[in-house]
This record gives sequence, structure tokens and C-alpha cells, in this order.
Amino acid sequence: MTTARFFVYGSFCEGMVHFSKIQNFMESSIFARVKATAYRLKVGFPAMVKGGSDLVPGQLVELKGSDLLVSLLDEFFGFNRQDPERSLYSREEVDVFPEGASQPVKAWVYFLNPLKMPVNASVIPGGDWKRSLEEQPSLTSRLTEKQVTYIQRLGRSTGREIVPIDLNLYRELMNLELIVDKGRRLALSKLGQEVYKHLA
Repeated sequence: MTTARFFVYGSFCEGMVHFSKIQNFMESSIFARVKATAYRLKVGFPAMVKGGSDLVPGQLVELKGSDLLVSLLDEFFGFNRQDPERSLYSREEVDVFPEGASQPVKAWVYFLNPLKMPVNASVIPGGDWKRSLEEQPSLTSRLTEKQVTYIQRLGRSTGREIVPIDLNLYRELMNLELIVDKGRRLALSKLGQEVYKHLA
């Protein structure tokens, strides 16, 4: 069984929505930082771009697993090994600075492709995405149970089926820009798809 070292941040950190995806494969975890620039996406969670002088906080984790686990993470982040330039994220091995260590270590990090940066993303000062989330919680945490249930139903639908909705909920989700009206049926907007991806 091989182990792979990753630097994770945002929704993959302990206590966050996607931590459960890696939790059972973790052999170790330590607080660490990586030099990069962090952006706040409209959904509320951060994305990192390579370059910049901010030391972005996160966790250095050792994951036991196979190529399958790495492939699943690649798929989640939209990284295509055959076409990295067109991928949503790139996976790169960079220097990571573990807390208390005198030397950096190498670990895999997912960086957002700058060409895929949403226009409504904003730089997080100092890279402190945790503070950013404390000051303004993610969109997913501000949704009502009814809104969450509908987004999940729409996200799981095949696209052909009609998922019924009441007028109030329709207005709420339209105002939040989470759904688009395609005439005879509703679908998740790009932001809606991002929110669906971040719902536990």
C-alpha cells in the first residue's frame, strides 16, 4: 500500500464538508502552509492559484491508498492528466511548510487554473480563508433545509425528468442564482452545480 502526501485546504480540511472523502485514508495530518494566492469563490469556499507570497493555511496529510484514490481526487478537482492546460485544476508537487519544521517538504497541491477563475472570485487578504469563512459563511451553510433538498434532487436528476417546485422556492433559488429555467424544466446554474458539489 503506497502513501501520498497532499496539502489540503478549504472544504477538504478537518471539520469541513469534504473531509469525509479522505478521512478514512489518512495516516497523519499536521497544520501547514503553502505559498500561493487564495481566492474566495462565490460559493464561499476558497481556491488557490500558484504564485504570490501569501502563506495559505491548510493541512499536510499523508493518505494511504492506491492510484484509484488519487484518480478520484483528480476527478473531483477536474484535473485531466492527459490535458492539464484545459483542466479546471492542476495537481502539482510543491514545497509545503509544516508547523514546527525547519525545512519544507514536497506534497501534492491542487491549484485552480487561472484561465478558469470565475469573474466574481475575490482575493482573500493574506490567504486566510478560515477568517474569510468566519466573517462571511459559505453559501451552502446559509441555505434552508428545503433549498438544500431541492438542489440535491435537481443535482441527482438525469436532466430529462421534471422536478416539481413551489413558487416561493422557485423565487428564492432564482434570486440566489442557483437554478436556471429551461422552459419545460429547471436545471442547476453553474453556481448551483458548485453548491451541489459542496453539499454533504
